[in-house]
Amino acid sequence: MTVRVLTGITTTGTPHLGNYAGAIRPAIAASRDPGAESFFFLADYHALVKADDPRRVARSRLEIAATWLACGLDPQRVTFYRQSDIVEIPQLTWLLTCVTAKGLLNRAHAYKAAVDKNVADGEDPDSGINAGLYMYPVLMAADILAFGAHRVPVGRDQIQHIEMARDLGQRFNHLYGDAWRQATGRDGEPLVLPEVQIDENVATLPGLDGRKMSKSYDNTIPLFAPSAELKRLVMSIVTDSRAPGEPKDTEGSALFQLYQAFATPAQAAEMRHAYAEGIGWGDAKQRLFALVDETVAPMREQYARLIARPAQLEEILQEGARKAREVTVPLLDGLQRAVGLGPFSVPAIAAGASTQDAAVRLPQFKQYREADGRFHFKLVDGEGRLLLQGDGHASPRDCGQVVARLKREGRDALHEMEARAVGLLGERIGTLGEGLAGVDGIREALRQLAEVAE
Repeated sequence: MTVRVLTGITTTGTPHLGNYAGAIRPAIAASRDPGAESFFFLADYHALVKADDPRRVARSRLEIAATWLACGLDPQRVTFYRQSDIVEIPQLTWLLTCVTAKGLLNRAHAYKAAVDKNVADGEDPDSGINAGLYMYPVLMAADILAFGAHRVPVGRDQIQHIEMARDLGQRFNHLYGDAWRQATGRDGEPLVLPEVQIDENVATLPGLDGRKMSKSYDNTIPLFAPSAELKRLVMSIVTDSRAPGEPKDTEGSALFQLYQAFATPAQAAEMRHAYAEGIGWGDAKQRLFALVDETVAPMREQYARLIARPAQLEEILQEGARKAREVTVPLLDGLQRAVGLGPFSVPAIAAGASTQDAAVRLPQFKQYREADGRFHFKLVDGEGRLLLQGDGHASPRDCGQVVARLKREGRDALHEMEARAVGLLGERIGTLGEGLAGVDGIREALRQLAEVAE
């Protein structure tokens, strides 16, 4: 099975060494996995939440597109596009907005942090907070759900956003899944629920002052700084007062961490030995500069060529948008019809019956997540009465697999176990609804569903 992986890059600044070692390099390496279908996008709508300088946003989009390509991203292998070129993303954002509970957005970390800071400063809780920050999780959910991403690599600070994307996708599926299946004639759920992917091995690199390399701290080393500027910045890295000849610790050394991020294991071991032998800080910095400059020099040349040819970048991104919309256009067509926004030529509407009315007359499978975090399903008849209550599962995929087996094998392999439990090929899958037709009623419901699918 091909796994679809999606990575977003916010266009709010110039990429630095920390971005390269912590995000760009591992993501490009992962995109070469033959079992992965990779989507990379410039999150330029997201940039508007934080940046109100159009020149900075425009320049950052150009720099970041050129950076990823110069670092080895292959637009023939992956789908590389700008968020703002995919019109279906804001369309899906609105569909999701209309099923999003305000209380869920109130709990988003970034919004809560902004409110808490205002309160601590004696300001109005919502002072300076725009709706873009508040709605950021919904837009991010649309980015992910629009492409049916199975995995989204993020840092730990972004886990909540992936969980919220799952919640919104599940809510939409619960409300409109039946209408979508009728409108499209497809099985399954309209929106794929993503899994978060955390890479514990990705290091956060220190900046010039030893803190995390970040534009917020103004302690970054631009990835493609000219050689002379790179050397000046490396030589300004803060170190302690130990003199040449005194043994030095690699633990906690920002200079060593930066060196290790670009070195081979053998080079890192050699530098570790040099620390123990008392290498002078000036010599250590010179080694770091030489290593980084050698690594980035070929990419720097390619970056300069791309920056000088914006028309070439535009052509690459437009082709990426074309490939991306091969996924999003049919998805949004089905989703819009599911919520009642389809063309008047849809047969159910032309006949004077809504898809909701048709769905009510048929049995339905419903999948949902309980407060304990486990995933359940239930089967109800055309009047909404419970026929089968499924047991809980650790993941939505496990839950969906049981539903798929029921549809495929249930009429022949379903049987009643002790205490009104229901089994499928000897394995318990749930319990019977109270006062109904038992296993025979479930079989009849499965028969009706099978006829509609045919």
